[in-house]
Amino acid sequence: MRLIPERFKHNGLFIVMFFITVLMIITVSITITWTTIRMSEQFFIKKFSVTNSKVMNQVKESFESFNYSVVLASNNLLQSTTIKKVLMSEEFSNKEKLNAYFNTGQQLKRIETNLDAYEESIFVMGRNGFSFATDRTYWPITDEELRTSVLTSNTFKQPKKLIYQLDMRNDGTNRQFIVASKVLMERINGTVYGSMFFAFDEREFRRFFTSYTGPGNNVFVVDKRGVIVSSNLSKLIGQAPKGFLSYATKIEKSSDRYIIDSFMGKDQIISMEYLPSFDMYLFNIIDKQKAVGDLIDKKAIVLISMGIVFAALIIVLLATRRLTNSLSSLVKQIEDASKHNFHQYVSASGTYETMKIGNAFNSMLDELHQYVDQLVESQKQKRNAELAALQQQINPHFLYNTLTSIKFMVQQGSKEETEATINALISLLQNTIGNVSETNTIGQEVDNLKNYVLINQKRYGNRIKVNYFIAPDCIEYHVPKLILQPFMENSFFHGFNHKPGGYINVLVWQEENVLICEVVDNGDGMEVSSENKLPNTKRKQQMFSGIGVRNVHERIQLIYGEQYGVTISSELGEGTKVRLELPISIK
Repeated sequence: MRLIPERFKHNGLFIVMFFITVLMIITVSITITWTTIRMSEQFFIKKFSVTNSKVMNQVKESFESFNYSVVLASNNLLQSTTIKKVLMSEEFSNKEKLNAYFNTGQQLKRIETNLDAYEESIFVMGRNGFSFATDRTYWPITDEELRTSVLTSNTFKQPKKLIYQLDMRNDGTNRQFIVASKVLMERINGTVYGSMFFAFDEREFRRFFTSYTGPGNNVFVVDKRGVIVSSNLSKLIGQAPKGFLSYATKIEKSSDRYIIDSFMGKDQIISMEYLPSFDMYLFNIIDKQKAVGDLIDKKAIVLISMGIVFAALIIVLLATRRLTNSLSSLVKQIEDASKHNFHQYVSASGTYETMKIGNAFNSMLDELHQYVDQLVESQKQKRNAELAALQQQINPHFLYNTLTSIKFMVQQGSKEETEATINALISLLQNTIGNVSETNTIGQEVDNLKNYVLINQKRYGNRIKVNYFIAPDCIEYHVPKLILQPFMENSFFHGFNHKPGGYINVLVWQEENVLICEVVDNGDGMEVSSENKLPNTKRKQQMFSGIGVRNVHERIQLIYGEQYGVTISSELGEGTKVRLELPISIK
């Protein structure tokens, strides 16, 4: 309202309502426009993905048909006794070697009939060193290179499986080959006698999907390492662009069987089919902008939306002005009420709503002073309650028992124990009677606990061990005085009635802007209310403090608010954990 010029201050409601309405109209228009465009795109993409899925299935079937031909050829090769005999022979005479080459060539020609639809080179290599290729010029690889290549090592890692691998020639031709390979093994005893390789120019793979590609529509065959084995973008073959494997994971989890993600710096529609026979992924990646960019006339939609907004603004301007006129005079009268100590009444006239507001304002003036008086009194009572809660009092029984213990130690001649007990008692008295501050630091609070524990251990023995785990960065934080002592007292005098001994741990640390204090024991445990996590029973007498467990909880909420307080968890026979949550305070 301060931004409204003085001359318009009585029309502030009109101005605010007008601008809020304008903002809402513009927001709704933008939202509806964006949603319309978005839903149209999504509708098209879904329909497009259905059609594209059929295309992908056709491509997949072509790959499976190709794999079936390779499987037939590999099975025929495995069943060839002539080739097995040649590859298992230990030594050859010159004549036998010529016969072996001739017979192997004849067998491979018959096997090649299964692959008549494709251009290929079949290469067999025996463990005895014998090798034969149907066309060495087609796949220019030497025996030694093949024997030591990763193609062969990968083949022997999976001897029972026909695997497909990419072989990129670095001989100046830069040709790429898809090589199907399998170990030659006797079915009965598993004896390995060689390996077979079917080499296909990558362009043989590419023809399965090239007819379905175009500008912005690309296909990639990717292996399990994320390496592109075949694609219409031949310059990417052999590379492993980041993201393919993550796309596969996302698509497998998607019910739509496609995702929209970034690839090569653009938003793309990405779909995928798994080729189980090849153990590879078939990706179809389509430029989203090219696919749906011209689908919707966004300019026309924006112009229509702007026209609707302009018409709505005119209607809102006229309607809002008329509705707020009757409020202007009432605003002027209410504005002057404070100048007369809220004793000047306003005239209730105008519309029904303004009359109701005027009458309500007049009634409010009658009750205002009464409410103010009640509020002042309530604040006084709240402050008195806080001060009363902070008045910590030493229970006479605790003091008598402590002095009796000191007297007994003096009689026993325990000078050092007597001195330590007296010093502990003095410190407690200083912090309860002598210290008028409402808060203690964590360091002071822990020192009080240590003095209290020392006095009780001198009286009752060391059957209960107490450990302190205080985060160094919390030492100087302030908390209400003696806020941990009642829980230490409960653990000492009520936590080990059945167990002969145990431990009590005091832990203090911070989590974000919350200070956490815990008192944990492994004593008898108790029953805790499921509603407020505080014990149902009330003690009739406090051994040291005038504040009980429930009072601590109420005291924290009174000072800091209901989001803070005490929670207690406990199991019979297992122990009790008290957790205090307070805001971080440095003073």
